[in-house]
Amino acid sequence: MSSYFDVVREKDPAARHWLDIILNYPGLHAICFHRIANALYRSRLLLLSRIVSNLGRFFTGIEIHPGAVIGKRLFIDHGMGIVIGETAEVGDDVTLFHGVTLGGTGKDKGKRHPTVGNNVTIGAGAKILGPITLGHHSKVGANAVVVKDVPEKCTAVGIPARIIQPESINNTGKEVAS
Repeated sequence: MSSYFDVVREKDPAARHWLDIILNYPGLHAICFHRIANALYRSRLLLLSRIVSNLGRFFTGIEIHPGAVIGKRLFIDHGMGIVIGETAEVGDDVTLFHGVTLGGTGKDKGKRHPTVGNNVTIGAGAKILGPITLGHHSKVGANAVVVKDVPEKCTAVGIPARIIQPESINNTGKEVAS
């Protein structure tokens, strides 16, 4: 089982030492604040959970609602401006870049935020909105606006996002004409 330090070292070539990671990675700090806030939230200490969550936002620029469910080894790279809503669910081994929103549309009741599968990468500035699902091993391009489900092993790009099937991507990673 890999530690969070191993995940950071694997995903960020600038990570040099465990002390560097502890002191200089706001994604780590945000996750720590969230784990505490989420435990308080599950214990029905809602006001206290929101206070801890807001402290985390103040210190990191990353807003994770205490009710959000966050899996193992979430990696937040340059996390300023990330927002994760109350009913969002984030799987294991997910990577989020700065400015990502896992938000609601304002019209849903109950489950209002996205569900993100395992091993998903979401590019900088992407907005994933509503009670949709990003399948395992999917990717979302930078600045995409996703309002519909993304199947497993597919990539969503554009505004509004369109799905690129795995077979429409050549070995250089570029889309080819179908």
